[in-house]
Amino acid sequence: MVDLDRRSFNRLLGTVVAAGLTSGVGMTSSAMAKGKASGRVVIVGGGAGGASVAHHIKKNAKKIDVTLIEPNSTYTSCFFSNHFIGGFRSLNSLQHNYDGLKKIGVKVIHDTANDIDSDKKTVSLKAGGDISYDKLVLSPGIDINYKAVEGYSEDVAKIMPHAWSAGAQTQNLRRQLLDMKDGGVVLISAPGNPYRCPSAPYERATLIAHYLKHYKPASKLIILDSKSLFPKMELFEEVWSVEYKDYVEWIPGDKHGGVVKVIANEMSVVTRNGDKMKADVVNIIPPQRASVIAARAGCADGDWCPIMPDSFASKLVQDIFVLGDAATANNMPKSASSAHSQAQIVANAIAAQLTGRKLFPPRFRNTCWSLLSTNNAVKSGASYTAGKELVEQRTSFISDVKEDKRVRASNFKESLKWYDEITGDMFAKG
Repeated sequence: MVDLDRRSFNRLLGTVVAAGLTSGVGMTSSAMAKGKASGRVVIVGGGAGGASVAHHIKKNAKKIDVTLIEPNSTYTSCFFSNHFIGGFRSLNSLQHNYDGLKKIGVKVIHDTANDIDSDKKTVSLKAGGDISYDKLVLSPGIDINYKAVEGYSEDVAKIMPHAWSAGAQTQNLRRQLLDMKDGGVVLISAPGNPYRCPSAPYERATLIAHYLKHYKPASKLIILDSKSLFPKMELFEEVWSVEYKDYVEWIPGDKHGGVVKVIANEMSVVTRNGDKMKADVVNIIPPQRASVIAARAGCADGDWCPIMPDSFASKLVQDIFVLGDAATANNMPKSASSAHSQAQIVANAIAAQLTGRKLFPPRFRNTCWSLLSTNNAVKSGASYTAGKELVEQRTSFISDVKEDKRVRASNFKESLKWYDEITGDMFAKG
């Protein structure tokens, strides 16, 4: 109870302090204001957000002590994992290590952050011991909200994988597709907003349909969606009607209310209106929320973490920054591209606070590619700026329906180049 009271107090204190700062960007001492101090930065989460922050701080402010806490020694990217599930690339091509970050001076600890004491400014590790910080960056990603779907759990996810975290889960789903008999049914349950990578359930469905068409042509795929609209809808519906018309059936949420229950021993799901459906492979993508460590730090308001839009400093706790999937960034989607863009703003803000460096005006961007078939990719994206209260969209773009094949092939090549560039930047390769 004492711990909960402390966190409640920290939330209130953080709100007051954040309101008194300009986006949380201020010097922590007179020495820092004069640029004479370096400081200690601890980063929780080594994905597109956290690894990129570590790289950009260390690259541009070498005297800052940077520690990255990440439980996995090998990072397997969620972005592009649908390519693996659909058979378009290997799992190994999605895996990366932290050697490049270590070489430039980032201290990488492969452990789990168990708790955060924002009064003492320490992060407790699962293996034991605390690490102190001047600035803390949280990029912990998502937790699956298993309780949102009756009957679903971590154990059931071994039978009905969500595959919304890369590695064992994506391997499980791929293996189930390979093992399924021809004539089988694949069912995907897509969640309501917000969730990680908004267009990913539909790219996944499309690439699975591609696999079925070429290797198990008597099979089909059903999407039970909690929504009645989804990103790139016209583009996906175009390819479903032309290339996969016998393989994909999308059923919108206004027809059934979404999946609310699973019965694992029957391989069946139940919708809100009481319909029951059975399948051979069931991919349940449940609702999500910010990883529990963000809540333990006092940074979560409900499922997600509110931030100051021009720095991604927490609105609730001083000297903590939250970015990537865990943060509330208005209509900026939860994606690797978004997290990587946000990371550069966070790194700049922290360097300004700790060294007195120039603070550059924030500009954010996001691009999302979706593979539809061999050498056929579409894309969408936007640029953003910081408003007074929210991240605001400035411009946007999206692929056209019925684009020339050469444009789609160019999109695909562009997406592969982007993957190499973002992972190269995340892990300080080369």
